[in-house]
Amino acid sequence: MELAINNGKSLSVSDAVFGREFSEDLVHQVVVAYRNAGRAGTKAQKTRSEVNGTTKKSKKQKGGGARHGALTAPIFVGGGVTFAAKPRSFAQKVNRKMYRAAMAAILSELNRQGRITVVESFDLDAPKTSGMVAKLKDLKVGQRPLIVTEDASEHLFLSARNLPYVQVRDVQGLDPVALVGADSVVLTSDAVKKIEEWLA
Repeated sequence: MELAINNGKSLSVSDAVFGREFSEDLVHQVVVAYRNAGRAGTKAQKTRSEVNGTTKKSKKQKGGGARHGALTAPIFVGGGVTFAAKPRSFAQKVNRKMYRAAMAAILSELNRQGRITVVESFDLDAPKTSGMVAKLKDLKVGQRPLIVTEDASEHLFLSARNLPYVQVRDVQGLDPVALVGADSVVLTSDAVKKIEEWLA
């Protein structure tokens, strides 16, 4: 299939990467797994055996109303937590083949919806926010554009840093969450070739 470049030319691309059938279940699974892998999982609470306090019986067994043992029990203020949270990993296993298939499905759906813009090159001479704004205005992209180049330069990163919702990635740093959350994706022709090599 052919992808139109903004200068009037076209770029021949693989149907397996930019013309794949969309699988909502697969994309959902990969996006959730990617987001979960970024979770810290460091929440920690103390059980009744870990809180600071004596385990001595607080009062005599009989004659004082309800019978209680240590004040570290969960029913008391300052006591332990019944089912205390402990640090854990939220990571889910996703096969490499599944991950690549999901990325290709997302790119194909973006292409079908006309949300992919291919340019010959995308770079700035100096790290200027105004330069980035002017370039994006010329391309007529949405409010949340994702700019993907083969090797994103420092000028690009610095120019987009002060712009909310504008993301700059190189092909190596491309992920499903960034693709799904973007209104439109701006790809350089070199980036398209590199993505094809990766996902084909």
